Amino acid sequence: MTVRLARMAMGSRWELVLEGSDETWLRAVGEEVLNEIAYLDSHLSIYNPRSAVSRLNARAASGPVQVEPRLFRLLQTAQRLHAATDGAFDITVGPLMEAWDFVHHQGQLPKPGVLREARARTGMHRVHLDEARRTVQFERPGVQIDLGGIGKGYAVDEAVAILREKEVETAFLHGGTSAIYGLGCPHDAEVWKVAIERPGAGDDPAADDMVAVVTLCDEALSVSAVWGKAFEADGRIFGHVLDPRKGEPVEGALLAAVAGPSATEADVLSTAMLVRGRDAMNMVKKPPLRSLLLLPAGTDAGYDIMEWDMPLV
Repeated sequence: MTVRLARMAMGSRWELVLEGSDETWLRAVGEEVLNEIAYLDSHLSIYNPRSAVSRLNARAASGPVQVEPRLFRLLQTAQRLHAATDGAFDITVGPLMEAWDFVHHQGQLPKPGVLREARARTGMHRVHLDEARRTVQFERPGVQIDLGGIGKGYAVDEAVAILREKEVETAFLHGGTSAIYGLGCPHDAEVWKVAIERPGAGDDPAADDMVAVVTLCDEALSVSAVWGKAFEADGRIFGHVLDPRKGEPVEGALLAAVAGPSATEADVLSTAMLVRGRDAMNMVKKPPLRSLLLLPAGTDAGYDIMEWDMPLV
C-alpha cells in the first residue's frame, strides 16, 4: 500500500510517500508529519512577523531573550556548523541579502556605503548564546538571524523523527527537491534513487540532462544551486547565494549536493560548498558524507565536476 501526500511550506511543495499495509494509519501519520513541517515554517520564518525568529530579531539587540529549547538547540547547531565551515555558513547573512536586494526582488548592485554598513551587522560572533539561561542576545542593533539555510534540513530531520517514532519503516520525503530523505528502502527496489539535474536542464529534463543519480537508504540528500534569483550588471551575473565572509555573491561554483545521515548538516554543507568552491574538499571529504560539486569550466561543457563517492550518470 502506497500513500502520497503533499503540502506547501517554506516556499516549496513538500511531497511525502509512505509504504505499509494500513492506508488509514499511514495517511494519519503523513498528515502529522506535514503538520509539523507547517508548524516549523510558521515558527522559524522571517516572513512571518509573529514567528519566534521574527520576535527574536525584534528584541535581542535590546537584551537577552529566552527562547524555547528546540529553537535554542537549532541555534547552537547553526553556531557549530558556522565554525565547522570556517564561516561559509552564517545565519546572520540577512543584512547582506537586503543590501543586494535579494529578499523580495531579483537583486541589484548595492548602493555606495550600504554593503559596508550591512557587513558591520553580519557575523555569527555578534550572536551570543547563553546555554545556562537559554537566552539569545545580539551584539548591536540591526543584527538578525535567518534560518533559511538550515530550516528545510531541520524540518526533514524532525519529520523523519516522527516517522521513526510511529514505526514507519518505508517513506520518501522532499521539500522542493532540495531537501530529501529516503527512509528505509522502497518495497520494489533496493534503494531510493534521486537524479540530480544539470544546470539549466529545465522542468522536463531528459536522461542526458542528469549529472548523477544518488542512492538513498536511511539517508538525507541536500542540493543547492546558484541559479534562481539573479541579475546581470557590468557584464557579470550575480546570483542570490552570498559568501558571508566577503559580503558578495559566490562565483566559484554552480551546484553542490551532499548526502549523509543528517538532513540538517547536509542542508548547511551543500550551501557552504557553493561558497567555498574547490576548497570545499577539505570540509566534506569524510565518511559518511558523499558530495558532488559543479564548477564553472569555461568550456562548451559549462562546468567541471568534482565528486566524492556520488556515482555519475
